[in-house]
Amino acid sequence: MKIAIVGATGKVGSKFIEVLQERNIFASEYYLYASSKSAGKKIKIFNKEYTIIELKEENIRDKKIDYALFSAGGEISKKFAPIFKEIGSIVIDNSSAWRRDSNVPLVVPEVNPEDILWHNNIISNPNCSTIQAVLPLKALDDKFKIKRIVFSTYQAVSGAGQKGYEDLERGINGEKPKKFVYPIFSNVIPQIDDFLDNGYTKEEEKMMFETKKILHRQDLLITATTVRVPVFDCHSESINIEFRKPFEIEEIVKTLSNFKNIVVLDNIKNNLYPMPINCVNKDEVFVGRIRRDFSVSNGINLWVVADNIRKGAATNAVQILEKILEYKKMGKL
Repeated sequence: MKIAIVGATGKVGSKFIEVLQERNIFASEYYLYASSKSAGKKIKIFNKEYTIIELKEENIRDKKIDYALFSAGGEISKKFAPIFKEIGSIVIDNSSAWRRDSNVPLVVPEVNPEDILWHNNIISNPNCSTIQAVLPLKALDDKFKIKRIVFSTYQAVSGAGQKGYEDLERGINGEKPKKFVYPIFSNVIPQIDDFLDNGYTKEEEKMMFETKKILHRQDLLITATTVRVPVFDCHSESINIEFRKPFEIEEIVKTLSNFKNIVVLDNIKNNLYPMPINCVNKDEVFVGRIRRDFSVSNGINLWVVADNIRKGAATNAVQILEKILEYKKMGKL
């Protein structure tokens, strides 16, 4: 098995390498691709040193690569993913390039692993804010049938890449921002990505579209407000859900607790609830502040936190790879 990592020196690419090693995914060869300015640098994987290769077509076509993990931006994915596909690689792409393509599965392994089975050599990794939301949503939709969702997100600067991280550091040091429109230190910015004509941002529209696609629920009523906050890592989300079926809070808690990779932290007597500071570098999705919404017949509020670089990007992609390998072993692929 040969694995390529495209964008190997970036935040998510580096995390790909970390997670692959943690989960003991061995390959006979790793090909690490990045821009020309990173070419020639060395990175160790399983104690073997690999040299960064410049990402260009002639450096791809002569390799027999089985799987390619991409995190290098949408334009790079649009240009290079088809080349990997042509040489027979299965591409797992972390950008927004293929998420809206009806011929490309959008996968969160705990939620819709079966969609991997109809891949056409490209599988899309969802938006980080969507990934952590759909785990509790899937658990609850299966049992209580969701009617309407209201997302309010509080997203870390690492979601904007290394430049977002640096902008918060600049603000702490009293310097002007370079990535964000306004200073992020001691501030919240109610804009993530560009605005659309309808008044929503692209990030908000992504969450609404991707949730429906992943859950196979085009009938869902969804609205969203996404906000950048002065936190380095981990996205937080307030999710308001209205169900078609009645429920008891104890049932909600039990359903969430029994779902794979959800950790319920919800003990208000002891001030126990998920916070970014406790979720860094974790692969689970943490849920708390579970309470009834008394303004509607069958509504609840959840507070959901996860590491956006790990679960929201790298780990989810590696889990997709693990599921592909599992399906191949079972003879399903």
